[in-house]
Amino acid sequence: MTKVARIAVFAAAAAICGMTAVNSAEAYDKRILLVNQSHSTITQFFASNVGNGTWEYDLLGRFQLPPGYNVSVNLDDGSSYCRFDFMTVFRDGTKVVRRNVDVCSVSRYTLTD
Repeated sequence: MTKVARIAVFAAAAAICGMTAVNSAEAYDKRILLVNQSHSTITQFFASNVGNGTWEYDLLGRFQLPPGYNVSVNLDDGSSYCRFDFMTVFRDGTKVVRRNVDVCSVSRYTLTD
């Protein structure tokens, strides 16, 4: 095999390995259970991957999450990101921001007082 052919084979193998890594990252379950164990109703919940510079839309929409309740939230935004920033807004206007949460390895996010 010539040197050029070896380089081409190596490049093809590297590309396949790179695609496999991306596909396996995209295959992670990015759903979390948002649990409200505080004494206040959650009115808004935002989650944006760490590569995004802004907050995405409110994932609860018109729904509110009273104390003692939980809801499943799918954070699969089509990106290969596993790390997300969260902002939770409570009825009294209090905001809780948590950065760099690995949603590929965490399946539950609990808010307490």
